[in-house]
Amino acid sequence: MGKLIYWVHTSVDGFIEGPNGEFDWPEMGPELSAYGDEIQAPVGTFLYGRVVWDMMSSFWPDAESISDHPHDLKFAPIWRRTPKVVFSSTLKEAGWNTRIVSGNLSEEVAELKRQADQDLLLNGGSQLASALTELRLIDEYHIMVHPVVLGGGKPVFPPQKDRVDLRLVDSRTFDARTVLLRYERS
Repeated sequence: MGKLIYWVHTSVDGFIEGPNGEFDWPEMGPELSAYGDEIQAPVGTFLYGRVVWDMMSSFWPDAESISDHPHDLKFAPIWRRTPKVVFSSTLKEAGWNTRIVSGNLSEEVAELKRQADQDLLLNGGSQLASALTELRLIDEYHIMVHPVVLGGGKPVFPPQKDRVDLRLVDSRTFDARTVLLRYERS
């Protein structure tokens, strides 16, 4: 059975994108990129909500022609070959080794975890992460706090119905700028 890990970049004031949807502020330095590689090594499936899927699928299939950043060049082939699941009630088709799921979220994710030989990685987003948090299906939270105050935008966690207690299991600084806060469910 695999763990479900939520990996997300956030500003110091708790936003995953700025007031105008901007996501130009996270910096993947060498240490943070190496940590990303470490997290992805035991992962067998990437999970996405529709909004993050649209962003990822518009970049990673052709990343080498768009960017020369070492992180992008290393991750692009990993992204293409790793199986992906997109949770969406509106998306009808997706390429790149991707399955679309629109059924009961709790049942679908519980079954994905049961069947998994490796961990599952939920990349970014807030709506799907919030729903999975309420369902108590996320096992670990890897929250990357970047040194920027956005002053508004999309919060990393929209309001929850119930309190969710977490336990800090690790914290690190990468590239003298980004802080990891790694939590497990209590």
